[in-house]
Amino acid sequence: MIEKHRTGRAGWLRAAVLGANDGILSTASLVLGVAAAHGTHRSIVVAGVAGMVAGAMAMAAGEYVSVHSQADTEQADLRLERAELKSDPGGEHMELAAIYAERGLDPTLAKQVARQLMAHDALGAHARDELGHSPASRARPLQAAAASAASFVAGAVLPLLVTAIGPEAGLIPLVAGTALLFLALLGGLAARAGGARIMPGAIRVTFWGALAMSVTAAVGSLVGTTH
Repeated sequence: MIEKHRTGRAGWLRAAVLGANDGILSTASLVLGVAAAHGTHRSIVVAGVAGMVAGAMAMAAGEYVSVHSQADTEQADLRLERAELKSDPGGEHMELAAIYAERGLDPTLAKQVARQLMAHDALGAHARDELGHSPASRARPLQAAAASAASFVAGAVLPLLVTAIGPEAGLIPLVAGTALLFLALLGGLAARAGGARIMPGAIRVTFWGALAMSVTAAVGSLVGTTH
């Protein structure tokens, strides 16, 4: 029976949670800032839509560049390792054997294991056991960018809908309250998906969300009173 571990979710889960969290928080904060500055209901909605589009593109671009840099580093490491295997296979065998011996294998057995693994897939063995590369942690720039953009939009839509259909008079407490609820649910779901405790994850996300929205609303109110 093949065990299912959560490590394989790490790449896309991180990007998706970060995107959704930013979508909720950025859009809600922007809406609250404009509302606190006494903007019209229409201008608040327009600002929210513009923030959603800009934020999604920024998340996708930032995530793609960041993860692509990781992928470039991985490929550079593999090219170097390939060259070393070609120029000094004996030294690479001893290096791999030393890694296995350090992990607890008998030195003689470590040499045998290293020899057999290198005969099967030398580059794969060194990539996995020397460099720490694995299919679960491999950099996937397009996947990360798409997950970030899509999750940002999914998160941003929630406070944007509340803004669009909510009454102008009570918009600030309504958007703030629902955004905090969305953030708490997101934090709990992310913690559950990652195998962590739900309550600390929800509280952590909610606290920082409340702080960010409070600061943005305060700045919007200050700007609104000076104009």
